[in-house]
Amino acid sequence: MEESNDSLLLKADNPAKQSIWSFFLKAHEASNALKKQFPIPISTKTDKHSKGSFLFSFFSGLLLFSFLVLTLEVVAYWNRWYLQKPEGIEKEGWMHSTYFSWILFRARYISFPVKILSEICIVLSVVQSMDRIILCLGCIWIKLRKIKPRIQCEAFKAETDFPMVLVQLPMCNEKEVYEQSISSACQLEWPNDRILIQVLDDSDDERIRLLIQAEVSKWNQRGINIIHRHRLSRSGYKAGNLKSAMSCDYVKNYEFVAIFDADFQPGPDFLKKTVPHFNGNPNLALVQARWSFANKDENLLTRVQYINLCFHFEVEQQVNGVFFNFFGFNGTAGVWRIKALEDCGGWLDRTTVEDMDIAVRAHLCGWNFILLNDVRVLCEAPESYETYQKQQHRWHSGPINLFRLCLPTVLTSKISGWKKANLIFLFFLLRKLILPFYSFSLIGFILPITMFVPGTELPLWLIFYVPIIMSLFNSFLAPGTFPFILPHLLFENTMSMTKFSAMFSGLLQLGSSHEWVVTKKAGRPLKPEMLEAIEIDTKSHSSPDVRRRALDGKLVEKSKSKEKKEVSSVPVKKGKQIYKEELAVALFLLIAAGRSLLAAKPIHFYLLLFQGMMFLIVGFGLFP
Repeated sequence: MEESNDSLLLKADNPAKQSIWSFFLKAHEASNALKKQFPIPISTKTDKHSKGSFLFSFFSGLLLFSFLVLTLEVVAYWNRWYLQKPEGIEKEGWMHSTYFSWILFRARYISFPVKILSEICIVLSVVQSMDRIILCLGCIWIKLRKIKPRIQCEAFKAETDFPMVLVQLPMCNEKEVYEQSISSACQLEWPNDRILIQVLDDSDDERIRLLIQAEVSKWNQRGINIIHRHRLSRSGYKAGNLKSAMSCDYVKNYEFVAIFDADFQPGPDFLKKTVPHFNGNPNLALVQARWSFANKDENLLTRVQYINLCFHFEVEQQVNGVFFNFFGFNGTAGVWRIKALEDCGGWLDRTTVEDMDIAVRAHLCGWNFILLNDVRVLCEAPESYETYQKQQHRWHSGPINLFRLCLPTVLTSKISGWKKANLIFLFFLLRKLILPFYSFSLIGFILPITMFVPGTELPLWLIFYVPIIMSLFNSFLAPGTFPFILPHLLFENTMSMTKFSAMFSGLLQLGSSHEWVVTKKAGRPLKPEMLEAIEIDTKSHSSPDVRRRALDGKLVEKSKSKEKKEVSSVPVKKGKQIYKEELAVALFLLIAAGRSLLAAKPIHFYLLLFQGMMFLIVGFGLFP
């Protein structure tokens, strides 16, 4: 049976607690009255990857509490109550009494837990900084020693020396990019009788399926070995699509498989730069190429993603590839040895990160990976926050789910102990679990809370100097992005909320952690200078057959781009989506910024102010 408010108030064992309880109860009643009178308008669009009501409820309560406390302390500051000692002072009204009750309550029950949380943040910050420093030092070492994967055997001479290569293009309702994807694959330089292109179509839109089928038929009539496979059911999503394609009887005739998502446009010489690395290297399972955003200058969001992309490949992937012969497969722009795929059990649809899943299992079976940092494949970055948020949710909920599933296999595998330690403690626990939890907890909860509890403030080096130094290093890896250091830092802190929520949904096996949402594409064609580079490379290195189909492909691309412009000339109006969790955090940070002014902490004030403004911009759907 629920207790009444009066009974809860009577249970308080001293006047300080009674005043605090009375303060909370009045605030709760006022909050309910405001909600009934002024309901907040939220977009009716359902986001399957929303962070749910828990975060919103938590930060709404925290927001109301902080607002009331700030109001109380402003009044106390105005009346100079903060100069008085709580003991032995005659109380002047209920607000005066409530203020001193709050001071005593804060000292007895809040200061110690917040101080412990602050110290935990300091420890985690040191761990994160050490991890980043080690990765950066490894990157510098690689650059200074000019370490890079090298082809161990001579390149293929006769056409019969070329191995059989399967090219897979998984797609689903990719009406914006299917043409350029198929065209790029059909222009790959490889003997025509030793390559097969599979267009793995999971489209449930009949019109798009027919368009893709017509595009495949057109290239097939030009002599390209290309087939269209359509599944009636999307079971298993991308993993199920790839698994179904690998079950075809003719796959046993092929030695390698190259995989490209629908928005990826490999250069004609991609296979000639990647496949030769398998020669003389029987333990090599994967050759991963680097991504390159064709639309990196489209808006502020794509520029921020470009900074992250450069750090991911230049530092994380490259260092792990050189020192551990392992990194997470990026799901596309890579060539696999089919024998390695079969050896580790093939594609599984047990998580939303099937690429990381198969990479971990291949690593546990003793296979090696290499990254070709100088081989780049053009792709498209999400251009809207809604699309980017869904993508990041999937990318950060899957790894925790995968870790839970594969931990027993890792512990019993035959790989060396230091590789097990790297996989468990660095790859999974630190970078996939601890850091998302720490990043948002720091900026969204602990930092603003410390503004209300004197003596628990976080040091400036943790909240200001270290992030600025890391942002400068990230900018150095991504030329031309120096003006975007501050937006990048603030936006990454904002995105930590999505990553935090995704991590917990994967950890607790919530419904959204099992959903595979296709990232929306805008369909960005190659830029003129990129086309010219491809034409020069094609003319100088291609056989007449490859050159003919490449030129045909460019004519098709130009005509298709004209058609696309005509179709896209009609503007499509879409309302801005409101993100209520981000708005709640924004207001909480802004209130904490106001409290930092009372404490005379200017750096904390500006940090909380700018971060709160970024949450506010994202919350109202105004980013980028």
